[in-house]
Amino acid sequence: MSKQKRGKKQRTPQKRIARPSVARPRTATPVLPGGGLPLRGNLDVTARMLQHATPDQLVELVLPYLWVGLADGRIPANVCVDACMTLRNAYGQLGVRAELLPVDLAIQNKDGGGTRYGSLTPAWTGTSWNGHCVLVLPDSERIVDATVEQFDEVRAIGMGPMVGKVALSTHGDGSLMVPGAQVVLQRGELALTYTVAGPEALASIVEHPEAVAHTDDHRRTGVNVASFTLVALRGEGVRGRAMQTPHPRLRALLRAVGEAPYEADEDGDVRFYLPDEDGQEQWLRLDEIALPPSVPSAWPRS
Repeated sequence: MSKQKRGKKQRTPQKRIARPSVARPRTATPVLPGGGLPLRGNLDVTARMLQHATPDQLVELVLPYLWVGLADGRIPANVCVDACMTLRNAYGQLGVRAELLPVDLAIQNKDGGGTRYGSLTPAWTGTSWNGHCVLVLPDSERIVDATVEQFDEVRAIGMGPMVGKVALSTHGDGSLMVPGAQVVLQRGELALTYTVAGPEALASIVEHPEAVAHTDDHRRTGVNVASFTLVALRGEGVRGRAMQTPHPRLRALLRAVGEAPYEADEDGDVRFYLPDEDGQEQWLRLDEIALPPSVPSAWPRS
């Protein structure tokens, strides 16, 4: 229900920043040295990305950093399942296809030593999932590890989420990357080797009652994170590049929102003050904004 329907028709809308609703996290099994530490944002890195990222990089790079910034200090770092579920919906609202990818992660230092995290055969213990999960963006061939700083050696570098280019391959069973395939990314002097787990590992997430029970929470939080990302992308010096991104839905949302005021209501949901389909101004969530029929629908799609 919009704020106008709650009887606040005469209130003058104001632009102000508010924190989005964050779905209740469920921590992974505490086998990770840095797992209990909170996520911490880096606004300077986010600002530099907004300033310098090319159109094809902009939304893919900025969104996970912005999510960590919004969650700064409020949730533990070892919530990879919640992070991926939330960011999958956030990317999808802006027209970017993102899919969960369970992985085993080996982190090697310059001396050749290192540690392995996650599992190729993850499982749940009660409400905790013992494994590691990232996102893959098939259309831009990127991998996104939003919670990589749960690992002490990566956290010490202080560069935020990991977003890197990958060479994708499609397996015969429809998975986005062949089980056993490896992606190696560099973070400072560390080499991070992600090994793709099989379809059983993915099913252990998406089919589990814990994940199913919080589907609506992850979608709601994703919509809110996408809303703040849209606000950042419409800013001065950024909007021009954002309008050149290869995502028609994002461009349509930027046109629809324009410079409309926005705020978060008492439930933590971000809304924009825009005309509805009848031309009457309302406080609308991002997923309530009417777009032309030619605009692609949000991901995930049934």
